[in-house]
Amino acid sequence: MIGAIQQAPARTAPLCRALNLPRATYYRRRGAQGVHAQAADDCVASPRPSHRALRASERQTVLDTLHSPRFVDKAPRAVYATLLDEGVYLCSIRTMYRILDSHQEVRERRDQLRHPVYAKPQLLAVAPNQVWSWDITKLLGPVKWTYFYLYVILDIFSRYVVGWMVATRESKALAARLIAETVAKHEVPPGQLTLHADRGSSMKSKLVAMLLADLGVTKTHCRPHTSNDNPFSESQFKTLKYRPQFPKRFGSIQDARAFSQDFFAWYNAEHYHSNLGLLTPQTVHYGQSQDIFHARAAILSAAYQAHPERFVRHPPRPPKLPQAVWINPPMPMAVNEKSERLHTKYEGELSQMG
Repeated sequence: MIGAIQQAPARTAPLCRALNLPRATYYRRRGAQGVHAQAADDCVASPRPSHRALRASERQTVLDTLHSPRFVDKAPRAVYATLLDEGVYLCSIRTMYRILDSHQEVRERRDQLRHPVYAKPQLLAVAPNQVWSWDITKLLGPVKWTYFYLYVILDIFSRYVVGWMVATRESKALAARLIAETVAKHEVPPGQLTLHADRGSSMKSKLVAMLLADLGVTKTHCRPHTSNDNPFSESQFKTLKYRPQFPKRFGSIQDARAFSQDFFAWYNAEHYHSNLGLLTPQTVHYGQSQDIFHARAAILSAAYQAHPERFVRHPPRPPKLPQAVWINPPMPMAVNEKSERLHTKYEGELSQMG
């Protein structure tokens, strides 16, 4: 039917009416089959340049002006205004942008430093003493502009504070001493531990880097201005500073050390952590979590046997124990597979269009 109509293009409209065929359907099918495509292309006239457009020489003059040392670091608006004040008019601001866009120059045209792209740290701990996170926070001193510095090293799997220190200054030497003493105290063998920190001067110091290399400890750092890359230390500092007993200011460094001593004893041995299955960091760090989990399960099972009607959905279970702790976990597999399917789909569509 379409072939019959194509042989008499001058009578397309009457034939479509006689066959009750919409003309849009006819033209769509003809375009899909490629019939008379070359003829249609030949009939398309090339657009005529507007009489308002700049000549090629004028466009080159505008481009040379924008490239000149005087204007290379200025925006087209500033160039336009400067030339107007000097009695010169080349073109409008919008035309300047069009000319720059035609040369792929609608961007910063100066040579500037490009900051490096930092890789996202991805760290996994499935047992204590595999990944430690450390940071330094300020504690307000007795008068304005005085501070004490609290160094804290935290095991991310158990949330156990393995080492801490209060000092009057932030120092790479003090940091190195604390790290060395903490590694020796917990008898961490070489090649097992990763130490994660932000990009402070002490954390990035050569002294600390050489010490970690001697101890066989891998070091990693956060990306600049990305607090999410060190979440466990940040969360622990919040727990510290939101305690009701935390003072606004410390009268002396001895006061700061006494408070820290009490706080970390409570935090390690008495603080029931929600992400640890309501266990204390000390329990998880020293491998007592399974025994406590089974004891809790037995108690809950006895409660269920005594009164099953009180538990509607299922028998009570103790909170799950931590199995793996991540800093920046990888993208879930389902999301990866979906992204791959979408990529394959769009790739196929683009190839068909091509």
